[in-house]
Amino acid sequence: MGVSPKLYEKFPVLRRGIYLNTATSGLLSEDLLEWRQEHDLDFLIGGSMAKAKTHVLLEKTRKTVAQFFHFEEEHVALTPSFSQGLNLLLEGLSSSEKVVLLKGDYPSLNWPFESRGFALDYVEIGPDLEDRIYDKIKSEQITVFACSAVQWLNGLKIDFGFIKKLKADFPDLIIVMDGTQFCGTEYFDFEASGVDVMGASGYKWLISGYGNAFLMVKPKVQDRFALKSSGYGSGRNARYQRDGRSFCKKLEPGHLDSLSFGSLMYSMNLLMDIGLKAIGEHNQELSETFKASAEEHRLLEPYLAKRNFHGTIFNIQGDDGLFKKLLSKNIICAQRGDGIRLSFHFYNSISNVNDVLTVVKNQL
Repeated sequence: MGVSPKLYEKFPVLRRGIYLNTATSGLLSEDLLEWRQEHDLDFLIGGSMAKAKTHVLLEKTRKTVAQFFHFEEEHVALTPSFSQGLNLLLEGLSSSEKVVLLKGDYPSLNWPFESRGFALDYVEIGPDLEDRIYDKIKSEQITVFACSAVQWLNGLKIDFGFIKKLKADFPDLIIVMDGTQFCGTEYFDFEASGVDVMGASGYKWLISGYGNAFLMVKPKVQDRFALKSSGYGSGRNARYQRDGRSFCKKLEPGHLDSLSFGSLMYSMNLLMDIGLKAIGEHNQELSETFKASAEEHRLLEPYLAKRNFHGTIFNIQGDDGLFKKLLSKNIICAQRGDGIRLSFHFYNSISNVNDVLTVVKNQL
């Protein structure tokens, strides 16, 4: 069973036009707004008595993240943003590690590595990407590989089959992945993947609003990180306990906002209720339909057209005139890099795809 069109009614922005900008910000659902209002009303009338339940909500949120990705709850850390979580994690990574990044990957992934004393190397994003990554790791004895699951500028999606092979061939390699432009777009089994560390902010494809994110760190790589951060904060462990805290507790040194993380829990449960496999199938249909027409009209970079793997983001060739034309038709998108970025999610339809293609073709 696919995604029901009735779900579109939960997102008021869709009544104003075609929303193709989830890569910038996901939408707020009416159901989540209702939950948030009830949460704040409880705080309004209950004060500290309402906030005393925060630790229970946070435990449920970690459990929801674990269920969403088929992972272990104790190895899930909640952080206000992916950027903050990654920076805390990298504070514990030895500067002797040899790291390879993708040139032009999302700044919040690359900059934290670049601002520390790691030996860095890069692979250009382009044709035969996975082959060149493999060769670089093998020839340069790389110990850490970090990339985005889906590229923020053009939607290139890494081949997860390749990631599993990479981990099998180089078992001591730490694979770090930013899932912010991926998590929520399809079913994903983190435990079975070759990825060692995956994190994401929830405000895009997880439609959870701002101020919430998570990191999942597999136990087998945790001893490679000597984490330094500490704080009483989220109350994950026993009261006043300082020594012997769990690995993920050290990634949660401060108080966590119950509104933000309750929103993450609520929206992830909504996505699971819809069905992550159904969402993935729907998004794949949207992506394949758009990609086929974009290839025909040479709107994409040639190497992207030849790849079997692509996310839900596209960057098409287009100037200010096309961008303004799209906006005039109430098609909400963004200018990124040298083109116009369009991003599709489960609350978009094939009709939306066809409508935007009509506008683009008329401008060619």
